[in-house]
Amino acid sequence: MIPPELTLRSAEARDVPAVLALIRELAEYERAPNDVVATEEGLERVLFGDRRSAEVVLALVQDDLVGFAVFFHNFSTWLGRPGLYLEDLFVRPALRGKGYGRALLEHLAKIAQERSCGRMEWAVLDWNKPAIEFYKKLGAQPINEWTIFRLTSDGIANLAGTSTT
Repeated sequence: MIPPELTLRSAEARDVPAVLALIRELAEYERAPNDVVATEEGLERVLFGDRRSAEVVLALVQDDLVGFAVFFHNFSTWLGRPGLYLEDLFVRPALRGKGYGRALLEHLAKIAQERSCGRMEWAVLDWNKPAIEFYKKLGAQPINEWTIFRLTSDGIANLAGTSTT
């Protein structure tokens, strides 16, 4: 249930500076403030350009931004259906415990249903015990038998055979 004071809406191009500010706040919270290299121009291109890569839902109380969710669609070959992958969920720390995070996830669940998604998935840092407990209370289950692998830009270039080193 959405708290009565909360408004959820899809981000628009004019919101890019606020989205980037929330990304930076999230990076601070996740102990990686220097890892953010995103720019307003880049976000505008990938969120609102011809080939959109992700979507953003903003959470506001009156006109104050209190949090956001960034998501995109993946695909399950076993289900033969799209899934909704939650890349980031963030509510400003001082405003937690008011139901805003849950409201964002409920909103995403409705989007997943409308778009015939077979599942919703996300990752959480092992040390983030409050988030883990929050997700478990919602009925989400950890998938312990999977390990996430990642290639960054250098690894991608190396694998593609275009490495400059």
